[in-house]
Amino acid sequence: MKGKKSEHTEISEVGEFGLIESLTSGIKTINKSTKLGVGDDAAVIKAAKTTVVTTDMLVEGVHFNMMYCPLKHLGYKAAVVNFSDVYAMNAKPEQITVSIAVSDKYALEDLEDLYEGLLLACEVYGVDLVGGDTTSSLSGLIISITAIGSADAKNITYRSGAKPNDIICVTGDLGSSYMGLQLLEREKEVFKVNPKSQPDFSGFEYLLERQLKPEARKDVFEFFAEAGIVPTSMIDISDGLSSEMLHICNKSQCGCSIYEEKIPIDMATANAAEEMNLDTTTCALNGGEDYELLFTISQADYEKIKEVSGISLIGHINEKETGCMLVTRNGSLVPLLAQGWNSFKE
Repeated sequence: MKGKKSEHTEISEVGEFGLIESLTSGIKTINKSTKLGVGDDAAVIKAAKTTVVTTDMLVEGVHFNMMYCPLKHLGYKAAVVNFSDVYAMNAKPEQITVSIAVSDKYALEDLEDLYEGLLLACEVYGVDLVGGDTTSSLSGLIISITAIGSADAKNITYRSGAKPNDIICVTGDLGSSYMGLQLLEREKEVFKVNPKSQPDFSGFEYLLERQLKPEARKDVFEFFAEAGIVPTSMIDISDGLSSEMLHICNKSQCGCSIYEEKIPIDMATANAAEEMNLDTTTCALNGGEDYELLFTISQADYEKIKEVSGISLIGHINEKETGCMLVTRNGSLVPLLAQGWNSFKE
């Protein structure tokens, strides 16, 4: 799809059916489980394994700001955050449905850009777009995506399987997406005062990419399969390390110790936090939208994972009575608090 930036086609000119045809024409499916995709009353999927289903909604003004979020990036991110939830179940995403509600401030070309990002994500991750819905909105853009995945039942990983002495692991680095958002928000406020100002993000490109175009950890899912590892529990980090760790401990009825010095933080994150007078550990614990995987493994799998690049061992699971604690660099114990993203918070 190639939206011409010089054109502005009102959606009302093409109507709902014309819009759907424009956005979905030429879509091909690649997964054997997809028997029928876009074009009928419903998609047809024939699952040979256990099915995993997740839904995520993104609302303009709550989850994204169009002042600094390109529509192609938004489409890519909207798909990827759903893929991440499927990988967090130790399953493979295979299909998505996409529903959008859109106001009249958007043109057909805008939605073509959005779908270009969606379809690029599907291509990168080997997922079929098989259906959805479109309708009008009185308040900007709303995107709702349902992702469908599959896995052997014995490999599906829940939040509830962690046990005392399990090792707590996390992929990638934390806090970078949050710092990318802080940089964007800062420049937005500068722009409001001086619309002629040009933002300078030199040295912070990685942080912007982590916020605007995150990636799901397909590589880690594949590593688990190759290494014969089934995590005892797992969750993706969308709301911050503290909140996600508390979810696991609550569902598993256990406690934990997270070591501050073990939390992986990229240098760009640390530099941006210092520049903005923010505590780096707090950003990593509570920032959210990293879409890394937080998981636990049994001691028996330690040798398989201890030297794997991009996976950090940050703590261990304890008995419930010990609570959920951050062990600071000076050895103090600080209770973990759920201070991450909350869409209902003022």
